[in-house]
Amino acid sequence: MRLRTRGAEFTQWARSLLNVFSTAISPRGFVASSLVAAMCLAATSLVAAPKPVASGPLTFEKDIRPILKANCFTCHGEGEKLKGGLDARLRHLLAKGGEHGAAIIPGKPEKSPLFTLVRDGEMPKSEKKLSKEQVEVIRQWIAGGAKVARTEPAKPAAADEFTPEERAHWAFQAVRRPAVPAISGQRSAVSNPIDAFVLQKLAAAKLTFSPPADRATLIRRASFDLLGLPPSPEEVEAFEKDASPDAYEKLLDRLLASPHYGERWGRHWLDIAGYADSDGYTDADTVRLWAWQYRDYVIRSLNADKPFNQFIVEQLAGDELVKQPLKNISPADVDKLAATGFLRMAPDGTANAGVEQKVARNAVVADTIKVVSSSLLGVTVGCAQCHNHKHDPIPQADYYRLRAVFEPGFDLRTWRTPNARLVSLMSAEDRAKAAEVEKDAKGVETSRLKRQDEFIAEVLEKELLKRPEELRAPLREAYKAVVAKRTAAQVKLLKEHPTVMQLNPGSLYLYEQKKADELKKQADEAAKIRERKPAEQFLPVFNEVVATAAKIDLAPTFLFHRGDPDQPKQQLKPGDLTILASLRPVDLPEKDAALPTSGRRLAYARALTDGTHPLTTRVLVNRVWLHHFGRGIVASPSDFGTLGERPTHPELLDWLASEFVAQGWSLKKLHRVIMTSAAYRQASQISNAEFHNSNSKDPDNKLLWRYALRRLDAEQLRDAQLTVSGKLNPKAGGAPVPIMTDETGQVVVGVNTDDTAGRPSGKFVGLNGEEFRRSLYVQMRRSKPLGLMETFDAPRMEPNCELRNASTVAPQSLALMNGEFALTQAKFFAERVTKEAGDSTDESKVSRAWQLAFSRRPNSTEMADTLAFLGKQRAHFTENAPKTAPMAKGKEPPPTNVEEHALTSLCQALLTANRFLYVE
Repeated sequence: MRLRTRGAEFTQWARSLLNVFSTAISPRGFVASSLVAAMCLAATSLVAAPKPVASGPLTFEKDIRPILKANCFTCHGEGEKLKGGLDARLRHLLAKGGEHGAAIIPGKPEKSPLFTLVRDGEMPKSEKKLSKEQVEVIRQWIAGGAKVARTEPAKPAAADEFTPEERAHWAFQAVRRPAVPAISGQRSAVSNPIDAFVLQKLAAAKLTFSPPADRATLIRRASFDLLGLPPSPEEVEAFEKDASPDAYEKLLDRLLASPHYGERWGRHWLDIAGYADSDGYTDADTVRLWAWQYRDYVIRSLNADKPFNQFIVEQLAGDELVKQPLKNISPADVDKLAATGFLRMAPDGTANAGVEQKVARNAVVADTIKVVSSSLLGVTVGCAQCHNHKHDPIPQADYYRLRAVFEPGFDLRTWRTPNARLVSLMSAEDRAKAAEVEKDAKGVETSRLKRQDEFIAEVLEKELLKRPEELRAPLREAYKAVVAKRTAAQVKLLKEHPTVMQLNPGSLYLYEQKKADELKKQADEAAKIRERKPAEQFLPVFNEVVATAAKIDLAPTFLFHRGDPDQPKQQLKPGDLTILASLRPVDLPEKDAALPTSGRRLAYARALTDGTHPLTTRVLVNRVWLHHFGRGIVASPSDFGTLGERPTHPELLDWLASEFVAQGWSLKKLHRVIMTSAAYRQASQISNAEFHNSNSKDPDNKLLWRYALRRLDAEQLRDAQLTVSGKLNPKAGGAPVPIMTDETGQVVVGVNTDDTAGRPSGKFVGLNGEEFRRSLYVQMRRSKPLGLMETFDAPRMEPNCELRNASTVAPQSLALMNGEFALTQAKFFAERVTKEAGDSTDESKVSRAWQLAFSRRPNSTEMADTLAFLGKQRAHFTENAPKTAPMAKGKEPPPTNVEEHALTSLCQALLTANRFLYVE
C-alpha cells in the first residue's frame, strides 16, 4: 500500500490529530500528544547535567587515585619506565616529584604542577583530557592539604594488588539477605517486602506512593511487560468485571502461562546474548542458517520456567553435560547442545578468505568474553584485555584467566569456522531410512539415465539420416568423442551440423517432446521419492575436541602484551575475578578427570550459579527489574564497576537476589513478586499538585513515587500494530522470516528475487502470512536490520546489546505517517473495526477502535473529539479524492472509497497517539 501525506494534506491531518488527542493523556506524562507532534515540536536536545564535585573530605585514596589510575598510571606508575621520573601511585611520591620537582604543594594548587598541567590541558598527553569536575576535585584536594586516608607504604603495591577502597566497592561484597524494613503508619501500602524497601526511601524524602493504577491500565501494562503484546478488548473487559480478590494474581498466572511469555522475555535475553542470524565481521555478513535453534532454545526454556541457574549452566557448558561423541543425540541432549549457541553468537568472520586469521580469531574470543561478562558478571572485563583496567580492580591477568576458561573450545591452533561447528541431528535410524530412500530414488534415476541414453542415440541416428551417407560415420564419431579430445576437424564438422552438435539431455525436448516428457516424469518420480527422506537439521554448537588419547592436548592461554597475540607473555590458568578471592575460591581446575573435555566451562558455570557469587544474581535480578520499571536498581545493567551507577535501593537489590535463589532461580516467581508489589501497580498519571510536589524532590523518579511511562520498544511497536490490525501470525519457532532490500533501499520483510548480478527480476514470492509473524522471528542480519525496527532503536549486535537506546528522532514520525508498513496496518485496522463494530454507526466504530488500540473505551469528550476528526477526514477525502496509482505485485491496495479513507486515517492517527505508543 502506498499512501503519501504531503503539503496541505499533512498540515490538515497533523492539526486535526493534535486537536483530537491533545487531552488524550495528561501533559504530566507526555510533552506532546503523539510522537508525530513531539517531533514537530522538538527543537532542542537534552544534555546531561554534570556530576557535582565530590562532597565531604577529599582523600588521595578515595578521590584522587581513581582519577590518576585512569589517566596517568600508564606513564607514571605502571609502565616499564617512569616518564619524567614521576610516580603518581602514592601521595608522598607526588610530593617527592620527579625530574622537574614536586608535583604537588599541599595547600597551594596554583603552584602544584599536577593541578596546573591538567587544568591547562597539557596533561595527559593523549587526546582524552580530564573533565572539569575531575580537575576541580584535584584542586580542592590540594587546597585542602592533599590528605590521605591512612599511612602510606614506602613503595607502591604491585599492579594486581587491590586497595581497601577497591575491595570495599559495593558490587564485590557478598550478597546478604537484609531484614525487611518495618514501615510505621503505612502498612496498608505494603503489598510485599519490595514495598517496604521502596517506602523506606520514599519516607526519607518525605514522599509516598502514587494511587494505584486502574484495571484497564494495569492489564495493558502487565500484558506488554510479560507478553510484549496488548490485551484484547475481551480480556480487558473480563479483568475489569472480575470481582474476586485474587483477580490480579489470576491475570498474572494466565499471562505467565502464555507461550508468548517466552517470546517476550526471550527477546530480552537474546539482546544481551547478541543473537543474530548472520556472522557479521565482514561486509559479506554471511547468513547463519541454523542460529534460530538457539533462539528457540531460549524461548522453550523461559516458557518452561527452567531454573535460571540450569539455564546458565547449559549455555556455558551444555556440551560437557552430554554423552560423547555427538551422535544419535536424544531430545534432552539436543536442548543442552542448542544452549551452547550462546557462545556462538559473537560475530565471526573467520570463514572469509580475505581476513587476517589471527586477528579475526582473537576478535571472536574477545567478543565472546564480552557477551559472557556483560550478561553474567556486569563488569567491563574487556577493558583489561590490553592493560590493567583503568577504573575497576581487574588486572590484565584476570582477563586471560577468564579467557583460559573458554580457550579449549576455541583453540587458535585448530580453529573451526562457523560451519565446521555445525552438528547434525540426524539419528542412525534416520540415516538408515535416508539410505533406503536414496537407493529407491537411484533405481529410478538409473532407469531414467538408461532411457535417456537410448533416446539420445535414437535421435542422433534420425539426425544422421538427414545427412549424406559419407558424413554419417564421421559425424557419429565426432559426436561421441570426449569434448576435450575432439580433433580440430571434428569440431569443424560438428559446427557445420549444429543440430547434431547441440543434441544433449537438456535439448532433447527440441527433437522429441514425448521422449523428453517421459524422462522428466522419471526425474520427478525420483525427486518425489527423495522427499521421503527425513529432513536433516543442524545445531550450531560450541564444544571442545574430545580427547581420544590418554592425555588431552588443551590449548594454552598466554597473557598478550598490550593485547597483541604476537606478543605472548606468561601462561595463565583458568579462574574468576581475583577481586573476589576474599569471598570465595577464584581458581578453577585445568582439567576435570571425569570428563572427556576440559570441564573448565562446567566448573565456571557451577561457580557462577552456586548462589553465593556476588555478581551473577545481582546482575540477573537487576535486569528483570529494568524490564519492568524501565530503569534498573542499578541504571548501568552491565557495569557494576566504579564508572557505573550506584544502586538506588541496594538493600532491595540484595533482597531480590537472595529471594531469587531461595525460590529456586525461578524467573516467573520473580515476576510475580515484583508485579504484585504496590510499587509496580502505581499509576503513572497523577494530579498536578502530587506531580509537582514529588517531582521537585525526585525529578528522575529514582525513588519510584510513581510508575514511569515507557515507550514501546521496536518489537512491541510492530507486534502491537499487527495485533491491533488483526493480522498477527502466532506461529512460533523455526527458521526466520526472510528480509530483503526494496526498491527504495529500505530493509523490509520479503524474499529477495534479484538475479545473481543484483538486478531486479520483477518476480514476487508471497510469504503466505509469514510476513505477519512476531518481530522476534524476522531474520536479524547484522548489516541489514529491518528498517522499521532500526528506526525505533532495535540494536545491531556488535557484539551484543547491554541496554537499548530510547531516542526520539524525525524518522520515527515519518515511519508512522508515511511508512508502508504503518499505512498497511492502518488499513487492516480499519477493515477490522468495520467488521467488529457491531453496527454501521460512527460511535460504534470509534468505540471499537479505541478498545483495540488503547485497551479502553473513549469518554464522552474523547468520543466527541474523535467523531469530529472522523468527520473532518470524511469531508477532506470527499473534496480531495486521492488518485489511485498502479500497484506493484504483492502490495496492499489503498482504500477504495471515502468512508474507507476516512476510517483508515483515523486508525492511523490512533496508531501514532502516545496512548498507543507508551505503556502507562
